[in-house]
Amino acid sequence: MKKTSLEQLHREHQPDAIEKRLNADNNPQTISDAVLGAIDGCITTFAVVCGAFGAGFSASVALILGFANLLADGFSMAVSNYEASKAQLELREQARRMEEEHIDRVPDGEQEEIRQLFQMKGFSGEILEAIVTTISQDRQLWVETMLVEEHGLQKAEITPWRSAGVTFATFLLAGSIPLLPFFVGGLTMRWQFIFSTALAGAVFFAIGTLKSLVFAKPILRAGLGTLLTGGAAAAIAYLTGYLLQQSFGVF
Repeated sequence: MKKTSLEQLHREHQPDAIEKRLNADNNPQTISDAVLGAIDGCITTFAVVCGAFGAGFSASVALILGFANLLADGFSMAVSNYEASKAQLELREQARRMEEEHIDRVPDGEQEEIRQLFQMKGFSGEILEAIVTTISQDRQLWVETMLVEEHGLQKAEITPWRSAGVTFATFLLAGSIPLLPFFVGGLTMRWQFIFSTALAGAVFFAIGTLKSLVFAKPILRAGLGTLLTGGAAAAIAYLTGYLLQQSFGVF
């Protein structure tokens, strides 16, 4: 992780720079949606490929099952992410309405909650009372403080449709890569599987690498970690297909 220079840190912590940063609009972050979609998409289709190869199915069967799972699971994951994001927004809005009602009906009790919350942070005496007075004079600040401090609901810019769209797009993009070798004619199923494995491994490692660049983590460790996760899922699928074929002779 590259450290920021002391000179740069001083510039970033000048009063005007701080004010500009704090007042800037918070754009919705979709990196987690992209990583989730890409990893799950690649695992989903490559697991189908491994299961089909382990069971001795033909390349056409692996391709059909792979794309069927790619589209169905991608849609399912996008819908699930949409509903989860929407539920998070609805939970915060419900808590907001409840706090506004409590402020209207029992303002003294809500002030006491503010008092005790900041008392637990180490404030006391006149400073504590000044904090309570300042917060309770601004209704919006009062509500937001209760949402964060009492309910643990941080303010976040969430767009359910954006999250769902990013998840679906990255799921399809990463998930289609392990299927590409099965479009190449003239290759045996074995070689198609080998090339698919190489592509899937490259995708897993690339996702881990990109994740490391975003979150300033060691590149090799992040890449290998994601690769091992995908590899473990693929191994389970292969063994399942192989054992079922050996046990029941499924073709």
